[in-house]
Amino acid sequence: MKITKCRQAFLSYGTVAISDTFLKLSVCLLSVVLATSAVAQPESELPNRWLDPAQDIQNLPRDGSILFWSGDQQIAGFRNISLLSPVRYINRGENVRVLPKAPVDYSNLAYSVDGQQYSLQDFMRHNHVAGLLVLKNGEIAHEAYGLGNREDHLWVSFSMTKSVVSMLTGAAITDGYIGSVEDMVTDYLPQLKGSSYDGVRVRHVLQMASGTAWDENYADPQSDVATSPNDMLQLMQFMGSKPRVAEPGERFNYNTGETNLAGAIVRAAIGNNLAAYLTEKIWKPYGMESDATWISHGPNAGELGGCCISATLRDWGRLAMFAMSNGVLPDGTGILPQNWMKDSTQASPGSDNYGYLWWLNGDGTYRASGIFGQGIYFNPAEDLIIVVQGAWPQATGARFATHRDALFKAIEASF
Repeated sequence: MKITKCRQAFLSYGTVAISDTFLKLSVCLLSVVLATSAVAQPESELPNRWLDPAQDIQNLPRDGSILFWSGDQQIAGFRNISLLSPVRYINRGENVRVLPKAPVDYSNLAYSVDGQQYSLQDFMRHNHVAGLLVLKNGEIAHEAYGLGNREDHLWVSFSMTKSVVSMLTGAAITDGYIGSVEDMVTDYLPQLKGSSYDGVRVRHVLQMASGTAWDENYADPQSDVATSPNDMLQLMQFMGSKPRVAEPGERFNYNTGETNLAGAIVRAAIGNNLAAYLTEKIWKPYGMESDATWISHGPNAGELGGCCISATLRDWGRLAMFAMSNGVLPDGTGILPQNWMKDSTQASPGSDNYGYLWWLNGDGTYRASGIFGQGIYFNPAEDLIIVVQGAWPQATGARFATHRDALFKAIEASF
């Protein structure tokens, strides 16, 4: 997609609030996990940015695509999405699940990239880390913040949200709103009857393998990702008009529209919005510490199925603990179907690296992942969770990912 395509979708705003035309950017936000169009700064020129939260309002971005915010604008924007877009609120309950602390001294922790040694502080600077949380056996082994962030600050997750939609799908199955992943998409979205989504199952959408044609070419202004509408009904009509290019379930194709469908299926099944369902099924009963937000398609509209829950670092850690326990609440209540997380993190026929909206590493570990350095790393065998929030100066970057993965392995080896 040309830079100007996204910029046209993001109009300037006043001192505090931006017009809801920001939401026209959703096609950019939801699938740029694979985008490489953002212009990278040379690594030697990457600043060690730090922003006083008290200055956030004056530093909020006035124009341009979220893919091309830079410096303090990027940090202020990631920390204050609710000032830039309509959101729905995910509410905490009365009781907070305390995370015990069992500090590990990482002052001498080192990891290696291309033969050079780096420290944990090097990683925080190099990868523009806003928050790093290490949970071992449900206890905080390490917690650190950067870029002016504190433990009570929200930070946008980008495509980490997809994995939350996967779990909400499981919750809807437990509650009987969805029969199973073998149900047809058109059972819940009848607007797609007579389209290429006839014969496509919920499972195929979770695996991004409907077999429907979809062009994610960001350099082509006529591609599907560049021209698809933001309105949900119009988007379904747009996607339903696409031809089938493979049998459902056979071919993985990272697909912005498919991710929106996953959220729309759950909304249609439960007859409610996703934020309210997440609040009542997980956020309150699991004991999240803070309220969170979820970007919506517009005022009073549904949430983006694949992007932009903003939550605190610790609450992402709690949500990861919920996932790794296969969705069991502190009181022993099971929210997800038996073996849901095991099934969700199995390789799909179309991809060895993708399950039900989770990225797989091929060694029993798996990830929720978002652009600009957001992610959760799960190692169930070691009861280890690592959460990172960041502000990479570009959407994706092999160099940043290499440092991240090397640090994760060093942390694993420290136990």
